[in-house]
Amino acid sequence: MEIKPGKKRLNIRYAKFAIIIIFIVSVSGLLASGFRSNTSHEKAWVVEVNNKDSIASVDAFMKVYQVLKSPRCMNCHPAGDIPLQGDDSHLHTMSPIRGKDGKGVYAMKCSNCHQPTNSAGLNTPPGNPKWGLPPDDMKMIFEGKSPRELALQIMDYKRNGHKNKAQLLEHARDTLVKAGWNMGAGRKPPPLSYKEFVAAWDKWINNGGVAPK
Repeated sequence: MEIKPGKKRLNIRYAKFAIIIIFIVSVSGLLASGFRSNTSHEKAWVVEVNNKDSIASVDAFMKVYQVLKSPRCMNCHPAGDIPLQGDDSHLHTMSPIRGKDGKGVYAMKCSNCHQPTNSAGLNTPPGNPKWGLPPDDMKMIFEGKSPRELALQIMDYKRNGHKNKAQLLEHARDTLVKAGWNMGAGRKPPPLSYKEFVAAWDKWINNGGVAPK
């Protein structure tokens, strides 16, 4: 039986339409499968973290929190763009500004006063080659943060200076962090020793980096 040209064209259109539908359904199925796989992976990661010793992790962080909220840490992690100063965490008397890189602006740079090492004398500027605030695009504020808020911030890759777990562990060994226990004469040290802080930091992160409720 001969198929008329009009019907033939119509059948070809139907065939093309059917092929397109099959293609769309196939692609959708693959995407859905991938999404389910990713979702399952994320859920598994959450369960793994939640099954860790969360009590030990939270207890360790509360020790870490005491150090992070002490003037030796918080003074360089202010809520604003002017660093804090002294054991009472008042605004820096010279009103230096954070700047884009955290090292100050124009002629008022942190390194003008904060040399590579501590200056001699009572309450003179402490020093370190890395001295400064966190940069403007990653301020990492400690001031005014609750234990939960600060823990979540530190464990958030997008808010912690883009550090993964290994880099967070290493950060506690950074020379600028260590400087908090060597700020020169006339300044109160953090409430834990440096060794105790590193032990608590490691225990918190290695047990899941759990944030207090």
